[in-house]
Amino acid sequence: MKKPNILLITSDQQHWDTLGAFNSEIQTPNLDRLVREGTSFTRAYCPNPTCTPSRASIITGLYPSQHGAWTLGTKLLEDRHTVGEDFEAAGYRTALIGKAHFQQLRSTEQYPSLESYPILQDEEYWKQFHGPFYGFDHVELARNHTNEAHVGQHYTQWLEEKGCTNWRDYFLAPTGNMDPSITYRWPIPEEYHYNTWIAERTNAMLEQYQAGGDSFFLWSSFFDPHPEYLVPGPWDTMYDPDALTLPTGMAGEHDNNPPHFGMTQEDHPDFSPWMESGFGIHGYNSHQFYGYGKNHRLTDVHKRKQMATYYGMISMMDHYIGTILDKLDALGIADNTIVVFTTDHGHFFGQHGLQAKGGFHYEDLIKLPFLVRYPGRVPAGKVSGAIQSLVDLAPTFLSLCDIPIPHAMTGVDQSKVWLGEAQQARDHAICEFHHEPTTIHQKTYVDERYKITVYYNQTYGEIFDLQEDPQEFHNLWDDPAYASLKSELMLKYIWAELGKESMPMPRVSGA
Repeated sequence: MKKPNILLITSDQQHWDTLGAFNSEIQTPNLDRLVREGTSFTRAYCPNPTCTPSRASIITGLYPSQHGAWTLGTKLLEDRHTVGEDFEAAGYRTALIGKAHFQQLRSTEQYPSLESYPILQDEEYWKQFHGPFYGFDHVELARNHTNEAHVGQHYTQWLEEKGCTNWRDYFLAPTGNMDPSITYRWPIPEEYHYNTWIAERTNAMLEQYQAGGDSFFLWSSFFDPHPEYLVPGPWDTMYDPDALTLPTGMAGEHDNNPPHFGMTQEDHPDFSPWMESGFGIHGYNSHQFYGYGKNHRLTDVHKRKQMATYYGMISMMDHYIGTILDKLDALGIADNTIVVFTTDHGHFFGQHGLQAKGGFHYEDLIKLPFLVRYPGRVPAGKVSGAIQSLVDLAPTFLSLCDIPIPHAMTGVDQSKVWLGEAQQARDHAICEFHHEPTTIHQKTYVDERYKITVYYNQTYGEIFDLQEDPQEFHNLWDDPAYASLKSELMLKYIWAELGKESMPMPRVSGA
């Protein structure tokens, strides 16, 4: 019997509560189809709330502190073992279409990067290069979130082939091209949008694999709904901003939080003790002053428009995910293909008075949408609270395909949970964030009910009771009534850290 195929579909920076099946304010009919036909996991977590670390964890089955790509601006070293290598050794074809983000934008002699300037925009180079790349024998890559200047690689080749020779008009250039004040509606025609490219090229690979009778591990990696908030019409007007429930914080909620939480709400906070300016995409100050277009302090009007656009980006992406699911059906390979949909991390769009992402471990940033479909094997229409982590994807994929799991992988095999044969495979998740070598360094342990976050060389922290306080408004860290709980959670966190130590090889001798 032919081994099952793996189709991993991911979005980028998608809040966990943005699936139409569970949120009536947004429409995602194709992802809702996966909800009906598979199992939805409501307690899935990322190992780090930023792109490179989490994406590297997906393909290594290791935590960021283990695989080494510990923050943005680092790279996953090429000598790291990846799950694609295991699939290739087992006779599978492997491919990645869309966003990789395993490497840094700046290349150095010691740490060269294919995802950096100027090679990022070297059209002749990318005409020749399609892999191998981190265990994928075929890649078609780009590095964009809407109109970023990074546009290049295989996406621009496709645009040229489609006759869109003026594609530069739709993207910011390093020298400045597209007007940055253009907001919400992206003037790029939908036929040239990267969603169209990713879906078309994914389907082409599916056709190729089906024709050749190949088993495959294929990652279809979408860029949206990562800001900037831009989407082609009519998707930009699909949602009425005034009809949406705008997330907010609670007055005084940061009074008992670590000091930088409340400082994000000040007009001119001084983050120098944290050795960072507070600005930039992941700076503490950017969570309040998220510069968008010409708006530097967001009003509720801006926030509502952004939210409506964010939802529009998700609905447009959902449409193109639907074309991929339809292609599986048309090729007759849906029943033998394990489809997983998730994202790399979450997003703030007003929750706790914050925007974007970074060094905060609220559920909004670390919890994920997570759907699994395998017809006849994974229960259909089931909603499970079994804790999942992105580090579990690699070992679980291998297990389901009857491929040995490397001893070095520290993720957990979730195959019996996915198949409905076990209630849970893990009783906690760990999330890490490490932005600078000596500052902004934290780790979170979360179990069925509680969450604890500790900071390197700091006595402050966070404890939240997710059962009684699901919105995480009441930090219990300094509450004397919870001192014993604090000690218990500290011990559980230490045990969890010990439990995720890598074992590169089994013990084969007693001495």
